[in-house]
Amino acid sequence: MPMTQPVSLPPEQPGVFRSLARVLPYAKADLPRLGLGMLIALISSGFALAIPLTLEALVDGPLRTGNTSLVWGAAGLVALLGLLEALFVYLRRITVLTPGTRIDAKLRTAIYRHVQDLPVSFHDAWQSGQLLSRAQTDVSLVRRWMSFGLVLLVSNSITIVLGVAILFTWSPLLAGVFTLCSVPMLVFGSRFRSQFSGLSRITQDQWGDVATSVEESVHGIRILKSFGRGPDALARFTTRASRGRDLEIEKGSTLATLGFWLGWIPDFALASCLALGVWLASVGELTTGELFAFFATAAVLAGPIASIAFLLALTLEARSGLDRIFEVMDVTNTIVDSVGAIAATKGRGSLVFEDVHFRHADTEPGRPDLINGINLEIQPGETMALVGVTGSGKTTVTALPARLYDVTGGRILLDGVDVRDMPLISLRERIALAFEDATLFSASVRENVLFGRHDLPDLHGLEAQAILTQALEVAEAGFVYDLPDGVETIIGEQGLSLSGGQRQRLALARAIAAGPEVLVLDDPLSALDVATEARVESALRKVLATTTALVVAHRPSTVMLADRVALLKKGRIVAVGTHTELLESSPAYRSVISSLADTDQSPREDRDITDSTVELEIIESGGLDDEVSR
Repeated sequence: MPMTQPVSLPPEQPGVFRSLARVLPYAKADLPRLGLGMLIALISSGFALAIPLTLEALVDGPLRTGNTSLVWGAAGLVALLGLLEALFVYLRRITVLTPGTRIDAKLRTAIYRHVQDLPVSFHDAWQSGQLLSRAQTDVSLVRRWMSFGLVLLVSNSITIVLGVAILFTWSPLLAGVFTLCSVPMLVFGSRFRSQFSGLSRITQDQWGDVATSVEESVHGIRILKSFGRGPDALARFTTRASRGRDLEIEKGSTLATLGFWLGWIPDFALASCLALGVWLASVGELTTGELFAFFATAAVLAGPIASIAFLLALTLEARSGLDRIFEVMDVTNTIVDSVGAIAATKGRGSLVFEDVHFRHADTEPGRPDLINGINLEIQPGETMALVGVTGSGKTTVTALPARLYDVTGGRILLDGVDVRDMPLISLRERIALAFEDATLFSASVRENVLFGRHDLPDLHGLEAQAILTQALEVAEAGFVYDLPDGVETIIGEQGLSLSGGQRQRLALARAIAAGPEVLVLDDPLSALDVATEARVESALRKVLATTTALVVAHRPSTVMLADRVALLKKGRIVAVGTHTELLESSPAYRSVISSLADTDQSPREDRDITDSTVELEIIESGGLDDEVSR
């Protein structure tokens, strides 16, 4: 098993209380009930502390005088106090359960909402496993701390203070010795906090990496199997999991060390007090009952003192979890509605790029923009094909009109209005996208295809059915009627139970069903066989006749769908015209078309195959497709 790297602590974090206080906005409504839980816990501790007082009266009274008739009453009182203590422990648990789960739900919802709002650039940079671990594991840690750790840490701390105060009422000397012997616990506790806090953060980050490994392996299982790389993936996972295991062991060792001192030091204090207490009793400075009650109270305090290590560890883990959660929550959403944004009424669909620039935030200074000054006008109802070599920026251009990314220079106009001046929900209702890498959801075919129709009150109504039927017809997706439950069939995660071509056709149907003014297509037919592609293109011409469309073309057959063609080179539009015009006037265009034709020569009849066949596709970029069609 490979050895893990030495632990390096993360940069200094905010103070514990400042970090934990960030949960207050989500816990504000539940604080009264949590406070009630603390009060109930204190009452329970009060009953426990009352037992030594009863024992003192018993020893110095009936047992000293020999009046055994009072023993049974004292014994009954001790039993009653014990019963009340247990009852209030039960009440404390059921009181704090509901607030913790409500805070848990609020935090999870807030994280999900924020992650959904954050721009695509955020998701490009973050591992999905890290986001998942924050939304699941870290939120659960916070819930446990709010429901259990916080309540007990406060109540047990107060119990210890009250218990020590009671010890001083019996013998200031004994209580002073007990307190003095316990001072080293503060030293070890301080050292524990600094070490455990860093370990906790590193460990939680490591389990986020483990979650990423699982997520990548599950989604890429077809690639792992087809290349026989399962053992390699297992080795990588084992390395990450072993690193997490070793960190957990180091955390446990650190906690065990503190537990050792928190267990041994109080016992040493009690031993010292016992020797001194016997001497005090022998010289008449302390009664037998007071000595007995002193040690009974110390025994009651043993539980809260021993719990401090665990509760402190839980608090530090919750602090690390909240820090990780707010790393995500503190990310500013840069793509938001502008002040005063007003939804425009449905227009004709004119799309204009005016000196548009785009570069990623982490692009090195001095390097040219990825999109470097595009000027392009697409008339209402016009279909514009966008062609260019790999890396020219075609896919990036398709992401800009719907503000998946925001332009860093220039502007994009939809019917004369800057897209940044429109409410996002309104803008994205007017622009629909279909990508080469089709993504579907674990829902029915009907729900997937009508995904973009926010205006339909009933997905099973007559209007919805008509839209669904037409979209499936245009996309040549009639295969759905042969599925076990037809259009009500639940598609598996990401639609991987379907072939690549079937997924692409459903994604195209989804874009068509949205009824947009502008349709943006990023080579959505790449996985179709020749015959199916021809049928889809024929039906698609009818839709494109009344819809403004921007189509990224990777094959000459897709170019033929367009009224005009724009040639993109190194982030700039270098030529615009009809296919025929550009063939005559642009050597660069002829070169690109020639390269597209060369990649389109191999037979494609098997690209979208029947459910009984399994294949691997060679895609036009020269790599292996990540799909195994079924």
